[in-house]
Amino acid sequence: MAITDGRKRAYAWMMGACLTLFVLAGLVVRHWSTPLAIAMCVVAALLPPAAAMVANTGALADHRPPPEPPDPDR
Repeated sequence: MAITDGRKRAYAWMMGACLTLFVLAGLVVRHWSTPLAIAMCVVAALLPPAAAMVANTGALADHRPPPEPPDPDR
């Protein structure tokens, strides 16, 4: 079973926020406040692992082994 739509959507939003933070920090914010741009980059660097954890939450529950076939000797 694939990643559920909700987890896929949350992953996409978090990765989009990561990209947005990096771009804004590097192109816009650094002109006004270097410490704020660095803080934005630090937050953006922490988002991908968090996004991966969100995307993989419940992955084991989605991949349960199939039930065993009935025993023909019974």
